[in-house]
Amino acid sequence: MNRTVSKVLVANRGEIALRIIRACRDLGIATVAAVSEADRDSLPAREADRAICIGPARPSRSYLRVDTIVTAALGTGCDAVHPGYGFLAEQPELPETCETHGLVFIGPQADTIRRMGDKLHARKLVRDIGIPVIPGSELVRDYRAAQRAAGRVGYPVLLKAAAGGGGKGMKIVRRREDLKASFYEASAEALAAFGDGRVYIEHYIPDARHIEVQVLGDRFGKVVHLFERDCSVQRRYQKMIEEAPSPAVTEELRERMCRAAVLIAGKMNYLGAGTVEFIFDQQEQNFYFLEMNTRIQVEHPVTEMITGIDLVREQIRIAAGLPVGFQQNEVKRSGHAVECRINAELPDDDFMPSPGIITRWEPPEGDGIRVDSHCYAGYEVPPYYDSLLAKLIVTGEDRDAAIQHMHRALSRFVVSGVHTTIPFHRFVMERDDYRSGRFNTSWIEDTVLDHYNRRWREATGTEFV
Repeated sequence: MNRTVSKVLVANRGEIALRIIRACRDLGIATVAAVSEADRDSLPAREADRAICIGPARPSRSYLRVDTIVTAALGTGCDAVHPGYGFLAEQPELPETCETHGLVFIGPQADTIRRMGDKLHARKLVRDIGIPVIPGSELVRDYRAAQRAAGRVGYPVLLKAAAGGGGKGMKIVRRREDLKASFYEASAEALAAFGDGRVYIEHYIPDARHIEVQVLGDRFGKVVHLFERDCSVQRRYQKMIEEAPSPAVTEELRERMCRAAVLIAGKMNYLGAGTVEFIFDQQEQNFYFLEMNTRIQVEHPVTEMITGIDLVREQIRIAAGLPVGFQQNEVKRSGHAVECRINAELPDDDFMPSPGIITRWEPPEGDGIRVDSHCYAGYEVPPYYDSLLAKLIVTGEDRDAAIQHMHRALSRFVVSGVHTTIPFHRFVMERDDYRSGRFNTSWIEDTVLDHYNRRWREATGTEFV
């Protein structure tokens, strides 16, 4: 049954808020930007049809308040809420409260979010339908249980939070004697981050790639995939560079992974845009289910660039009760796309955040270049939120062409007033091991950072403006 979506409350900030506003505009849908006091003069506030202040700058008093978000939506006559990513996007309380008050939630059902948000439940569901998961344990309630589980799984092991992701509550343990301290650290970190200190254990795969498959599902039982993205260039489990397609994936492997992702989403009766994430063991050439993210991803543009499909537009249409707008055989790949996350951080000082006022903002332009950003000259980067300033996405006819294009685009991206990760991304693009596709999820920390720090400490430092 179709549901009216004529005005959307955008319950987020920054580049993703602007992205949603523009997708709504293309569909003829009005928007209200929910903004904190720090974001009153932001581009999303300016570009939305209306802006409403939802509280102080700190997220716990604004963007993370379910009651405030729903009240703002109802008070401004909205009939739908789009959570973007982060903040409340994967909190089942938001869709539940929206449903109670007759609002359309642009995302999956609360039960889906809850079930896939519990990593142990997700592992069991996936294992039960015959898709491999990383060898590991069930919940470990104390150190003794962790010790027994690690012995069964085999070192090295990875301690992981059962209730969350993003690297919080995650510890690599290479030796038995390090387990006790790591267990208590992981549990405490998980409790602080998610209000849930439960952890479990997985076998740690050293030479791993992080491969994820984009899926869309509708109310009519149709699930399609839009191929894979490679998100292996990470630091402290945070993605830095993404690309599509993956240089590590063969056509045969791609078919198996995409089929597995569709099967998982179908089992969940998944609604909207979601991402099924896998770990690919490069030594054994096996892939394992990692988790499912029940929202739009930061890196969704690389998929859009190689398929020509607007994922945010599809999210909104599906939430309104319409079917996915195409068949699986109509999804085609063309060329190669690379995305660099441009953060307000100082790479040669352990990536310390760099808030402040942007005095010069000149993003690159041209064919095959896309910049998703909410920034401009004069914009003040606040200290309260994620440091993402922009996503620079480029395309090329193949991977080599895309990397060369990215390097040129980064060289033309001028930002003054705050430090950024642009010099670091340029350094990565020049690396032979990146260009040849010889990397894994620990490559940045194991190899690149040492070379980068040495190089820039020998230089004058004028690269940082």
